[in-house]
Amino acid sequence: MATLLDDPRTLVVARWERRAGERPLRAELLNWVAAFADVARLDATEQLGAPQDLAAARAARAVLHSQVAPFCQDDDPLVREAAVAATALLLADPLLASSIPRHAPLVRYVLATSADSYYRWIARERLAAWGEDVEGLIAAEDERRVTLTKARRVAEDPWDEGNEAAFRWLAEQPVDTAAQELPGRWHPDWTVIEPAAPSEPAPEEPLAVPGSQPGYRGPWRIARGEERAEWTFTPFVGVGPLHFGMTLEEITDALDEQPTVTSHSHDGGRQQLVYADFAATAIRALFQDDRLGCVAVNALDGPQVRLDDVPLTGCVPSQLEDWLLRRIARLSYSVAGDPVCTDLGLAIRSQRAGDIMLTRPLFLLHDWRDLWHSLPQEEWNVV
Repeated sequence: MATLLDDPRTLVVARWERRAGERPLRAELLNWVAAFADVARLDATEQLGAPQDLAAARAARAVLHSQVAPFCQDDDPLVREAAVAATALLLADPLLASSIPRHAPLVRYVLATSADSYYRWIARERLAAWGEDVEGLIAAEDERRVTLTKARRVAEDPWDEGNEAAFRWLAEQPVDTAAQELPGRWHPDWTVIEPAAPSEPAPEEPLAVPGSQPGYRGPWRIARGEERAEWTFTPFVGVGPLHFGMTLEEITDALDEQPTVTSHSHDGGRQQLVYADFAATAIRALFQDDRLGCVAVNALDGPQVRLDDVPLTGCVPSQLEDWLLRRIARLSYSVAGDPVCTDLGLAIRSQRAGDIMLTRPLFLLHDWRDLWHSLPQEEWNVV
């Protein structure tokens, strides 16, 4: 992979899986090297592979360092950050210890000030391992976290007088481009989803409502289990055949279906796609900058989306909420009282089916957590 870094074709800029925004392919290849180096430095007891695989991975670090280090001075800031991150993790190799004094200033001034939370964590972790003072970096990260948390809390409360100012401030903050699934040492500031403790009873899994009686064709007909498509949800990556970041054309190809309704906004004379409804699949795709950022699944006849084999579509709302509380232990709530799990990118809205309410799951990217400002009025009108 590292031998491709010099290839001019790696200068192509696009969106790559798991990270927000666009970046050169070269930067994404360097991020892959960083992930490899992160795994290679794990203790043998933490490895999933065979000991000889770990030994081989560690033996490759010196060669990788020689190929990656030249990009630490790259003119492109995204390439430069990724190269410094990969280099910092490769320097865990004792044979490369003599290079630490040369790279430590770059780690402090490039990574520690990055908008990418994973890069900032690498800076704190590596500098501390090298015996440098990181108290200021830790204090800055704590202050950043407290400020963001407070601003999000105010922005999510439409009755707070500082709501609009907080929302504007959050919109001006640089997007955290950290990958959502890190293969090495997990980012210590991210919430890890843990199952219930062994001493506690396992949470009762919700069940999807069985569906309407055969032959019923009324307006509130609920699809039976065998009639629903089966989809799987991968947090912050996608749901079913859809991946976050897709264009409308890519979605229509994936679903083999044209949208029945599309809605656009006009911002500064530029037309932007807001959402597209797909009647046959029974989903709504919602967009940000013409890219897929949220998928809402119709409670009555949409796909049965599963998380850890647990159904999320067409369930009794209180049962699914209880399962999420026991399974994840921390939920926030929209202004409409919908439970939102920011650690999964999952919101559970309720949708009417005659005399009962069923779950209408929404699958979200990180920057869609503020449902009040992110969802269009037409979505709030679904009851």
